[in-house]
Amino acid sequence: MNPVITFVLHSLLTGIVATLVMDGWTLLLKRVFGVPALDYALVGRWVGHMLHGRFRHTAIGKAPAIVGERALGWLAHYLIGIGFAGALLILAGPDWLSRPGPMPALLFGLVTVSLPFLVMQPALGMGIAAAKAPDPRKARIKSLGTHLVFGIGLYLGALVNAALMSSAG
Repeated sequence: MNPVITFVLHSLLTGIVATLVMDGWTLLLKRVFGVPALDYALVGRWVGHMLHGRFRHTAIGKAPAIVGERALGWLAHYLIGIGFAGALLILAGPDWLSRPGPMPALLFGLVTVSLPFLVMQPALGMGIAAAKAPDPRKARIKSLGTHLVFGIGLYLGALVNAALMSSAG
């Protein structure tokens, strides 16, 4: 098979598994502990406004709604997960994917928290690393934990890929 297609398929599978694991964690936190989850409609609103040239908001919740913002937010969430998986696969190399170990995935998961801390949260009006959130410390810990779980998901996705590769011959 074409190596580009193979890479895209591995990235898709790894990214979808990792993002599903992260979403499962978020759902568990919400249902068991009452921890509020990110409303992906707000992510969609942010992306929707980007398409119209506005990248930064004082408070994204007060910005005008975008048609289809919830679907757009969820699509962006999964595409970002797939993109992160592709970046990990490039950095870790093909040998890692055939025999994945947890450390590269966990470290990469933790590194991915830099994007919400430095890009998304400031752009949504929450400041760098959620400095303007009602409880910045709690928001930071939640983000770090969620991205560590994403790293676990990257590892699990790589294990699924490795199993499929070995069964395919």
